[in-house]
Amino acid sequence: MSQITAIILAAGLGTRMKSALPKVMHPVAHRPMIRHLITTLETATQGDDLRIVAVIGPDMPVLEAAVAPHPFVIQHDRRGTGHAVQMALPELPDSGTVLILMGDAPLLRPETVRRLIETRQTKGAALLVGAFRPVNPTGFGRIIQAADGSITRIVEEKDLAPDQKAIPLCNGGIYAVDAARLPGLLARLTPNNAQGEFYLTDIVEHAVSDGALVLPLDIAADEIHGVNSRADLAFVEGIAQARYRAAAMAGGATLLDPASVYFAADTKIGQDVTIGPNVVFGPSVTVADRVTIHAFSHIEGATVASGAIIGPFARLRPGAQIGDGAHVGNFVEVKNAVLGAGAKANHLTYLGDADIGAGANIGAGTITCNYDGINKHRTIVGAGAFIGSNSALVAPVVIGDGALIGAGSTITRDVPADALAVVRGELVQKEGAAERFRETRRAAKAKKKD
Repeated sequence: MSQITAIILAAGLGTRMKSALPKVMHPVAHRPMIRHLITTLETATQGDDLRIVAVIGPDMPVLEAAVAPHPFVIQHDRRGTGHAVQMALPELPDSGTVLILMGDAPLLRPETVRRLIETRQTKGAALLVGAFRPVNPTGFGRIIQAADGSITRIVEEKDLAPDQKAIPLCNGGIYAVDAARLPGLLARLTPNNAQGEFYLTDIVEHAVSDGALVLPLDIAADEIHGVNSRADLAFVEGIAQARYRAAAMAGGATLLDPASVYFAADTKIGQDVTIGPNVVFGPSVTVADRVTIHAFSHIEGATVASGAIIGPFARLRPGAQIGDGAHVGNFVEVKNAVLGAGAKANHLTYLGDADIGAGANIGAGTITCNYDGINKHRTIVGAGAFIGSNSALVAPVVIGDGALIGAGSTITRDVPADALAVVRGELVQKEGAAERFRETRRAAKAKKKD
């Protein structure tokens, strides 16, 4: 078991985001960026002794809640990345590896974190720097290497000599450091720059001057991409969605138009699932094997059992549980409701706070009237029951097994098993009344014109 401590730098205000929300709380695939990093760290270090410490700014309660149960420290004076890491020093152990990550770079993969840890340990490096090779390196600090590949220093873009501008290897802002060496390296940082800040990159030169080994680790550019604007956020979202789509297809799902399907970070998709165009998954969705989800469906907080058919134009809201082989058809909304195996609601229906029994059939236009303006109540429809079209089931109400509800009924009382319930006004017919009505109206209209 290794001692791993991860410092996530998350104190930035993100002024270019133009938002009251802390920058690292902006979501990618319905998950705050900082939670992506925390999940990645927890996945990558299973079996290790992991400690995560977030460095946040003052007055960020939403961020404090997001990092819980992990501890945080507050950087009251934002004096650079080196100063931010100094704030975390009291939380650091004396041994092991310290990872330093940027909270606005959520696309780091668990396998990359594992490589950072293991490469530093096996190579005996005091410091490992995550490096990347962008198509256009302009704007990034360059990594200067010795003949043996070790790093001698990092040079910021504005300080590059003309012959250094062609260097392709850039600083990714990710570090793996020997925990025993880190306090001494941080103690030597000075704010000798125009901004009066403590630059974390200066620890590279201090380590080299001590004769310690500093190495780069190549990381794919898309894993290091940071978010400083809404445009960056959209770009990162695109990369994340491409990953989720690829993972779903690699896992045995068919996406008829992959680019139009949007996943949440925690979406779980089974095998032999077919997903049509323009399907959107919100958080907390699990889809079992052999499910078909037709176009333009929106699903969040729901579970869909094997063989079910959803959509097109269906909406499953939180608490929806769709049973084996059940059907939820076009323009059907399900919220906090259970559809038993083989139950069907194929058209223009709202099922909220309901239990629909196995094999029940819910006719077009049916609604469960679950809210009385103060409280919500539950509707129970028994197995094999048939609810006629355009029916209103006023909760709390129980429709027994095998009961039949006539179309157009408003049901306000329980219906026993196998009973027939019809609630309609009496049909009144007056022969010739329609033509008399039209004649009266025509005469009135003609008189008005005169």
